[in-house]
Amino acid sequence: MDILYHGHSCVQLSAGGRSLIIDPFISGNSLAVTKPEDIKADYVLLTHGHTDHILDALTIAKNNDATIIATFELATYMSWKGAKTFAVNLGGSTSIGFAEIQMIQAFHSSSIIDEAEQKIIYAGMPGGFVIRWDGRTVLHTGDTGLFSDMKLIGERNKIDLAFVPIGGVFTMGPEDAVQAAEWLQAKTVVPIHYDTFPPIRQNPHDFVGLLEKKGMRGLVLKPGDSTTL
Repeated sequence: MDILYHGHSCVQLSAGGRSLIIDPFISGNSLAVTKPEDIKADYVLLTHGHTDHILDALTIAKNNDATIIATFELATYMSWKGAKTFAVNLGGSTSIGFAEIQMIQAFHSSSIIDEAEQKIIYAGMPGGFVIRWDGRTVLHTGDTGLFSDMKLIGERNKIDLAFVPIGGVFTMGPEDAVQAAEWLQAKTVVPIHYDTFPPIRQNPHDFVGLLEKKGMRGLVLKPGDSTTL
């Protein structure tokens, strides 16, 4: 399986000629090195409704005739915008043929901000995804704070690769993310959701150093970097 990091929380997984992308925020990210128009994907997974996670979802979905997978409320909203969608909810699972996807909880918020109308649209509960594909298990926690059920998630899933936020302010910071990594027991942990905006500046190598002191493996990926699982 090929793992491509597009920056912020946007991760793309590919294997066997199929591909899915999670939380596409590319055109609004000055650190990104690609364009949403260049993305090829069969599915678009959305953890929650904030702009820095859904900005390019419709463009990618429509360009590829791809299906958006999100909570019922967010999937409904995206369907109103003309996208193909499939709704899941926390704890729910679905098969997309080449992969099994389960949505897990996250402790955050989820809404769509309409600046012009000064309205906040409820987008369902926030979540994360456990993805089982090609004999591997990948976890994307979504935006979240630390919560003790991460230990249960780690016990129930043999996670090969976990993407966890470290930016602080809006999500866990590095110290809480280290605790999350201990509970999740992933073989490799990749930090996400940092550096995109000034309030969430972090040194990902410091985070990896903290992991290594605990006997865990971390991997820093810059926007455009890839790895193989």
